[in-house]
Amino acid sequence: MKRGDLSRAREVVPEPASSDADVRLGRRIRALRLERKLGLAEVAESAGISVGALSQIERGISSLRVRVLWPLAAALGVEPHSLLADNHESGGDLYVVRASGRRDVPVRSDGIRKELLSPPGSVLTGLLVYVEPGGGTGQSYSHAGHEFGLVRKGQVELTIDGVVYLLKAGDSFAFKSTLKHAFRNRGKEPCEILWINMAKPAETRNAS
Repeated sequence: MKRGDLSRAREVVPEPASSDADVRLGRRIRALRLERKLGLAEVAESAGISVGALSQIERGISSLRVRVLWPLAAALGVEPHSLLADNHESGGDLYVVRASGRRDVPVRSDGIRKELLSPPGSVLTGLLVYVEPGGGTGQSYSHAGHEFGLVRKGQVELTIDGVVYLLKAGDSFAFKSTLKHAFRNRGKEPCEILWINMAKPAETRNAS
């Protein structure tokens, strides 16, 4: 696949910002980029997206897709978790996230909602992933790191490296994030997954 084709495959589809979370995330990304004296084109090239897509993310008028989170964090030289951390909402606690203090992750996929479980600075990114019937990631994607998950409710169709697994409540999984993966809820009930990711910026930059 040519570089141009790869960029288009990872393109971020513009959509209206649904909350202030998109705006705050965009400002954080822009601040990190300027702090490192990096240009839009440089970061977009490293993350595999277009300059226009990155500009829209920074302005909060386009939501960050899950598959772009890891390469974008790597381009900025930070942990993916640090893009999602919101210090003024965390209560300043470095080690604990209260149930009442969970925040929705400002990344979008069809029929999917994610709550951040990890406190600021954690190497692991813990998420509660809610998938509505028919919801899913769409195309497969990959990045550096490792993943672990436990299906808590419902069922999910998980594809790893071209192999499809139907997982039900109580089933768990683990795989290297460099393998192409995707998931979709083809059942009639909402699905809930405890999902843990681990990736370091240097590892992500060297993945491809």
